[in-house]
Amino acid sequence: MTLVMPTSDVRQALDAATDALRAVGIEDPRLDAEVLLAEATGHDRAALVAGSVQVQPAAARLFGEMVRRRLRREPVAYIVGRKGFRGIELAVDRRVLIPRPETELLVEVALERRPASLLDVGTGSGAIALAVAAELPECSVTATDTSPAALEVARANAERLGLAGRVRFLAGTFPEGEGFDLVLANLPYVEETAWPSLQPEVTEWEPRVALLAGPDGLDAYRALLTAAAGGRGLSRIAPDTSTTLGVEVGEGQAAAVAALLRESGFASTEVRLDLAGIERVVIGKR
Repeated sequence: MTLVMPTSDVRQALDAATDALRAVGIEDPRLDAEVLLAEATGHDRAALVAGSVQVQPAAARLFGEMVRRRLRREPVAYIVGRKGFRGIELAVDRRVLIPRPETELLVEVALERRPASLLDVGTGSGAIALAVAAELPECSVTATDTSPAALEVARANAERLGLAGRVRFLAGTFPEGEGFDLVLANLPYVEETAWPSLQPEVTEWEPRVALLAGPDGLDAYRALLTAAAGGRGLSRIAPDTSTTLGVEVGEGQAAAVAALLRESGFASTEVRLDLAGIERVVIGKR
């Protein structure tokens, strides 16, 4: 006879995991416990919460290991190995940032403008490029990153999602001599002084190079626009007056980034708020 964890023990396991996670400062310990148990057992969270399932010993042991990893503040997305982004699910690990909901605002910029060609600079897991490819099949999508490891993750995501033929991945920043209707970028924007105040999930687990951007958090965008001004970037990519650039920024940075864009020839700028009311995306038009 196969041994199983009784339904009452499932509830107790969730309660114990929730208490342990709360004790180390996890923001939503019950949710994390339920997600991890669902992953370990293959059951959905609703069934677990309803107490209508029983858990095999192997799954119980796996759940215990997952909780121990979470207690070390490893993000849930790295533990389960994936993260949802709009309508797609992306494989993620420590080589790439975990996609954030606010980054979906950049995809919405593409959906509004419906460009014939798009460049995603600093693609990471491929979130923006793959979401656009999935939702705008008529758009020619190119994605770049300076990290070979990140490109490995992005290409693997494209293959798994059946989008490998829809997105071209390139090392670097700007493809030489090519033009794009729309350029999107979610580059590093964390200020060096803010680093110690971030959650351990960020500082101890996510790639630092994809987050930090100098004393004021704007170094990556200055580099982007300097390249454009020098003829090695946006001015070569899309020289006509309809060029649009959309970038994600940190809290309190929108005005400074908008000013940088205007100084670089994007006469018209627009700022958009995320669901928390934070100025999150700056759009520049030539």
